[in-house]
Amino acid sequence: MGIRLSRRSFLATAAGLAVTAPLGATQAWGGAVERLNVLFVAVDDLRPQLGCYGRTGIISPNIDRLARDGLLFERAYCQQAVCAPSRASVLSGTRPDTTKIYDLNTPLRKAMPDVLTLPEHFRKNGYETLSIGKIYHHPTDDAQAWTSPPYRAGTFPQGQWYGRGYLTQEAITQVKALEAAEPNSGGRGPAYEAADVADNAYPDGANVDYAIARLEALKDRPFFMAMGFYKPHLPFNAPKRYWDMYRREDIALADNPFVPKDAPSYATTDWGELRSYVGMPRSGPCSDAQTRALIHGYYACVSYTDAQIGRLLDALDRLELRRKTVIVLWGDHGWKLGEHAGWCKHTNFELDTHAPLILSVPGMKNAGGRTAALTEYVDIYPTLCEACGLAVPGHLEGLSVMPLVEDPQRPWKKAAFSQYPRGRVMGYTMRTDRFRYTQWQNLATSEVLARELYDHATDPDENVNVAGQTRYAGDVENLAAMLKRGWRAALPD
Repeated sequence: MGIRLSRRSFLATAAGLAVTAPLGATQAWGGAVERLNVLFVAVDDLRPQLGCYGRTGIISPNIDRLARDGLLFERAYCQQAVCAPSRASVLSGTRPDTTKIYDLNTPLRKAMPDVLTLPEHFRKNGYETLSIGKIYHHPTDDAQAWTSPPYRAGTFPQGQWYGRGYLTQEAITQVKALEAAEPNSGGRGPAYEAADVADNAYPDGANVDYAIARLEALKDRPFFMAMGFYKPHLPFNAPKRYWDMYRREDIALADNPFVPKDAPSYATTDWGELRSYVGMPRSGPCSDAQTRALIHGYYACVSYTDAQIGRLLDALDRLELRRKTVIVLWGDHGWKLGEHAGWCKHTNFELDTHAPLILSVPGMKNAGGRTAALTEYVDIYPTLCEACGLAVPGHLEGLSVMPLVEDPQRPWKKAAFSQYPRGRVMGYTMRTDRFRYTQWQNLATSEVLARELYDHATDPDENVNVAGQTRYAGDVENLAAMLKRGWRAALPD
């Protein structure tokens, strides 16, 4: 049976006393003698607006299929709502204040040269480890973790990578004309494209072609395959067939396209990521027509990625690998589609920190189950160790969720923790069963400059900051004390 970490044993592990298991153990979760493989699926900018999450709008049959075969985590949270810090946190098993990675500029190995990363741990235990597509933000980061060089498709007959995404030649011609008219556009091209091409004309489809070929070659060896999808990250470029799955006139706009009442200025951004694309407003809101086009593009990209995930699942079934492969699917953070007068991520709101997490383990008895337990992305590393019978390294700052696989309703963490910087100010945010509480602190002095409190019992969309309301004064005091005690104090007893 795998390793179970109580709060007491977790704190011992965090102090450096690693819970032990035989190096390269073949005794995986559930008593399996045969080594379990891992398919580690990362999806960029994926919000939990999926059928399996009970949401409408986006067509996601293959992710929904995976959820029927696994455990869906209804309340999973990233540690920081932007790509590089979130991924560094997942792959190192530590939080941003440990990695010291808060932006897109620092590779994990520069910040933590000696850390035992998740894929490196599997490699050292005899696994073939592969990185396909976008796993780390920096393509060459963590070279020692992989048994072969990371693979990112990038050469296509119909077009090329231009600006921030793959474009067809026709679109590149159009972009260059737009850029001539907008010389300060930054070369990012348009925010979306619907080329009438095959799935593998774009990088995600081509990467899955490569992944399936590698699955066929590795089917008789234990593997850890990290498969990272670019979409639905901007630009929203996907084959036309996926755009055709939606009617733009049926797409609903956000019903809260405004900044939360009484929110401090630290809470929001001016979504510069989207503004840098050709044709997007340099200031002010998007028009309703632009908004619908962007949401349409986001939906199309999710369905495109979903189809590629379906191809991977079909390949596992065809190769009879599903019965011995742990699958974890996660989106590196959430995304806004016009809510809170914003787009993209880069905030501490629920929309940005809450993201999908689905875990499928061979032999699990609660397949198709759901859990409302508060979970965090730092939990992924220890979970995969336990599922596959590997030792849990002592530096990890998460908690294996395998006990939730056995009992999805059991008591769990009291809070999930995230953070986001604003220059010399750090916003520390904590999601409890009822509240989201955020403190904006001066990094030099720890002075609290602003607070946010959203009551999910009455305001699940976080439209009103009630931190200054007298009737919530006791809640603010209690939550501030809980935040100060930190994530270790929130572990289950």
